[in-house]
Amino acid sequence: MACRISELVLNCRDPEVLARFWCEVLDFVVLDREEDCIEIGSREGFGGPQPTIILSRTDEPKNGNLPLHIDVNATDRDQDAELERLLTIGARPADVGQTGEEPWHVLADPEGNEFCLLKPRLAAL
Repeated sequence: MACRISELVLNCRDPEVLARFWCEVLDFVVLDREEDCIEIGSREGFGGPQPTIILSRTDEPKNGNLPLHIDVNATDRDQDAELERLLTIGARPADVGQTGEEPWHVLADPEGNEFCLLKPRLAAL
């Protein structure tokens, strides 16, 4: 038997802001809320097809690029339409040294955490 990734933990200054942002990006819902953290995930809840994300409050400043980042891809529209949607809900372009020739877009969430928008890889639902 093997393990699976069940949760991703992202330290942040404002879990509420990031919960709203990532719920909108991923069509997630808030699954649990504690004093200093919020868990978001698919509507199926914990143990569903995707890992949940725990947004954990910290006062520590973000130092440089995260060693791990999230990649997303649209399931119901093309990459350009999804880029426009993400920029509308609060993502912003991020420069991490890309050449401009990459088939993905590097973005940052409202707290500056980088993530990439890939070309769609799944069949439209």
